[in-house]
Amino acid sequence: MIEFALVAPLILVIAVGVLQVVLALHVRSTLTAAAAEGARAGALAGSSTLVAERRTREVLSDALGGDAAESVKVQRIRLDGVPVVRVSVSGRLPLIGLLGPSTLTVDGHAMQEIP
Repeated sequence: MIEFALVAPLILVIAVGVLQVVLALHVRSTLTAAAAEGARAGALAGSSTLVAERRTREVLSDALGGDAAESVKVQRIRLDGVPVVRVSVSGRLPLIGLLGPSTLTVDGHAMQEIP
């Protein structure tokens, strides 16, 4: 009994820490995939930045729920002379404890199609 009382809190802390890391990695990979999908949609010939933002929000709402993204920013930029669509997504991380960052920002890029 005494050993269980001493070891159980330690095991619980480790389990909650592992769960927190798994949740954070899932949210990060989902935000990255949504940003990349939105950038691809916005990079199509004749497409606009509104299409990129709408597609990013659709992917996020399907994967994480309606209010997963705090902000979605779409820009048409040039990287090394190449026209690129950049989608930046900021989302909340689900925190079990009070440790760690509360928001995460990721970028997705796609090369702009030229008609």
